[in-house]
Amino acid sequence: MNEIPASRSVIVERLMPHPPEKIWRALTQAELVGAWLMQNDFQPVVGHRFNFRATPQGGWNGVTDCEVLAVEPPSRLVYSWNASGEQAADGIRSIVTWTLTPTEGGTQVRMEQAGFRPQDEPFFQGAGYGWQRMVAGLERVAGELP
Repeated sequence: MNEIPASRSVIVERLMPHPPEKIWRALTQAELVGAWLMQNDFQPVVGHRFNFRATPQGGWNGVTDCEVLAVEPPSRLVYSWNASGEQAADGIRSIVTWTLTPTEGGTQVRMEQAGFRPQDEPFFQGAGYGWQRMVAGLERVAGELP
């Protein structure tokens, strides 16, 4: 019998005082994404393969391989988030899902990174901390848009 290995998710939810269209721009325009997350060559096109790039640290080579899986403006964005290079064989393979829900006076933003396996524990711990900071950066960048 094949058992599905247990996996965990990091979920960050935040009510932002900005319309979904502003947050969507900050999530889908590569230059804006670079201002709150990492440098990238992102395009909001299903099937587009791209990388996030940052300074290597703590057992991570600084590159994340991604592919856009779903684009539903301005409410849902999904992409893979995988280890790159020689770390790809045994490294993290996860899915990041952004959901934007309009509310009175703003947008409920939900980010879920799903697929952390038991052997991904250091990355799970780092993501739990890192996404809090990144989502705060997303809110800041969206707030600076006209």
